[in-house]
Amino acid sequence: MSENFEAKKVVVEEIKGKIQASKSVILAKYDRLTVAEVTDLRGKFKNASCEYKVYKNTLVRKAFEELGVEGFDNDLNGATAFVFCPDETSGCSIIAKSVKENPVLEDKIVPKCAYVNGAYVDAAGVKKLASIPSREVLIAKMLGCLQSPIANFAYVLKAIADQKS
Repeated sequence: MSENFEAKKVVVEEIKGKIQASKSVILAKYDRLTVAEVTDLRGKFKNASCEYKVYKNTLVRKAFEELGVEGFDNDLNGATAFVFCPDETSGCSIIAKSVKENPVLEDKIVPKCAYVNGAYVDAAGVKKLASIPSREVLIAKMLGCLQSPIANFAYVLKAIADQKS
């Protein structure tokens, strides 16, 4: 077999490993991004433990086929960037926040779809995922809700004790 074929097999195995290790993989159309914009996005993804990578669509298609994943053929066309994430929402949120902060990016990086916990998610679903707060924020909100009644009860008892003094 040719060296080129062997190199492609290695890349397909690398992609498969990244897909299996990620809770979500976002496929995004990127077009006319400057080097500075890509560098900024890569930094934001890295801070969230995500990895922004560009692979040939045919190699990613082959990796999905070998993993038994279907439904991505229509989205694996044109310039496609892949974001491998350790959670379900961070990659989507970073893209949405970047576009919100810098409206110039609105047409330059557009989520096509995602692979989240073994399922295909369309572009509309990716936008919904972007609106979900991170796990840490959700836990903090839940703890705030649990703590609120106890804190209010303590304030009432303190007010009663202050009136008697």
